Amino acid sequence: MTRGRKGGSEDQEAESSRGCSASRRRRAVATWLRLARLVGSQNTALGGRLRERSLSLAQFDVIAQIGVSEGLTQKELAERLVVTQGDVTQLLQKLEKRRLVTRPPSGRCNSLRLTAAGRRLRDTLVPGQEQAIARLFGALSDAELETLSRLLRKMTRGQPGAYTDDGAEGPTGGQP
Repeated sequence: MTRGRKGGSEDQEAESSRGCSASRRRRAVATWLRLARLVGSQNTALGGRLRERSLSLAQFDVIAQIGVSEGLTQKELAERLVVTQGDVTQLLQKLEKRRLVTRPPSGRCNSLRLTAAGRRLRDTLVPGQEQAIARLFGALSDAELETLSRLLRKMTRGQPGAYTDDGAEGPTGGQP
């Protein structure tokens, strides 16, 4: 074993025992950056379309999620969006002011529903977003798309605060 050299074999052994060599770590970071850039560029494009409707990405997410799961509770929505219940409350208040969402009480919880105007807005925006996503993923074969989906589910499971769909419909109504 080499001693007295920073980054010597002791450090390498510790890294490899954790399954994270320097080259694997660099590859993981590069992959994460590609994924983050891809999501960021898509969110920027969607954000432009939403600004025309005076909506934020977060508000769009709320409308899309409620549209797929009418009757969802605020707690369930917060879990799906991976935000706090306080954040959800603020989003819902803004959408209620615009008469896009209602929160009728259902027992001890609020049952989230889209108004007719909210459904019309969802029906206008979601198909365009689904088409944009389909075009993006059109670069992948069916097998590649299935592999990517499976790998992302694998990575998501067990992450603190991560919402896992376990094969359920995605937030815009299509398959994940």
